[in-house]
Amino acid sequence: MRPQPIAHPIPPVSEPLQYRAIGVVRGIYVPADADQITRGQIHTEDGEQIEAVVLGRLLTLIRRHLDLAQPHLWVAYPRCREQGGLHLQLVGIWEPSTLASAAAGPAESDQGPEGKGSGPELPSDALPEGDGYFSLRGELIFTKPETGDLVIKVRQLPRADGQRPAPFKLQLRGEIPLDHLRHFVAIDGRRQGQQLHVEGFEVIAPVVQRGNRGGKGRRDGRGSGGRQPQTVKPAGERIAAAPRSAVTRPGR
Repeated sequence: MRPQPIAHPIPPVSEPLQYRAIGVVRGIYVPADADQITRGQIHTEDGEQIEAVVLGRLLTLIRRHLDLAQPHLWVAYPRCREQGGLHLQLVGIWEPSTLASAAAGPAESDQGPEGKGSGPELPSDALPEGDGYFSLRGELIFTKPETGDLVIKVRQLPRADGQRPAPFKLQLRGEIPLDHLRHFVAIDGRRQGQQLHVEGFEVIAPVVQRGNRGGKGRRDGRGSGGRQPQTVKPAGERIAAAPRSAVTRPGR
């Protein structure tokens, strides 16, 4: 998998079998309603309009510091709609220069020691992976290399109130051999249009199936075929690490 710099909007993996789905998308966020900015669309430079919702404390950041008429690099959790297309849950932006400027205030950020605009250099907003990169980790439950279709299942940790969110599925485009079905995989993904494509993957370990009601384990072969974003600490989507009882850890 790709090495990450110390300052990065996607947290490093805390353990080998950590489920997650997170990435970055650059574009202009257009609220569906001027009075209610929690729902809208991301208008990307390649002409896509991706459905999006704003979560957590990102709302405060948007209201106080962001110019929504300008494009930003949004940190997002991806989802796939049943009718097709991508849906994004926005939890942050990656724009250290905006945060540094807002935190310093105009007197510090715009003026040097002599008040001539020669202040300290703002942090870089550039990421080595570029726009549209996604880190996707989960169980490969469908793969059909001949058509380039595959699906991974991502599990989430229980919420604070004890409720267990249902796992969700991500439909991807790419080729992973059938031999890796029912394995835990780590994928480097890239948004292309309204779909996520596989740029690279690593097979971590086979997933041991819990079995059906009769107590017999089964392998379903159907389908033969963090540090948090610097600009905001999102309320977050608790993504689970695979339980030890359900996954054989790699012998590394």
